Amino acid sequence: MTGPSPTDRGKPGSKLHVLCDRTGLPLTVLVSAANTHDSQLLIPLLDSYRPIRSPRGRPRQRPAKLHADKAYDQPVLRAEVRRRGIAVRIARKGVESSQRLGRHRWIIESCLSWLTRYRRLNRRYDRLAAHFEAFANIGCLLICYQRLTKLTK
Repeated sequence: MTGPSPTDRGKPGSKLHVLCDRTGLPLTVLVSAANTHDSQLLIPLLDSYRPIRSPRGRPRQRPAKLHADKAYDQPVLRAEVRRRGIAVRIARKGVESSQRLGRHRWIIESCLSWLTRYRRLNRRYDRLAAHFEAFANIGCLLICYQRLTKLTK
């Protein structure tokens, strides 16, 4: 899961794809090669989401709304997300300004920032992709644990 990074002189690298809730808690994370387009992992990212059980009520099977940037603006992706019963809010290329999407974009950026606080995820030291993905999942667990224990205090 490494490929030539388009922003780092072609050095091999990996990219983290994160699905988070509206407060910035990471729900699921996937790892791909740095040269993989973001839109190719939207459907696998939605498939990797598992409902969270709670003591009250039925677990939510899918998110209510999906906010994404212009990289995900493809009719096939919009149709698939709508078919799953998720409301779509993806900025359209050439039509909408990216300024309006910024009010929701900072949430995912802060989630990615929290993940890269962990040195193991900031720079990939592991040869095996499974190890790097496992550390990404551990990082998500630690973020959720810290945020949820902070809320209960």
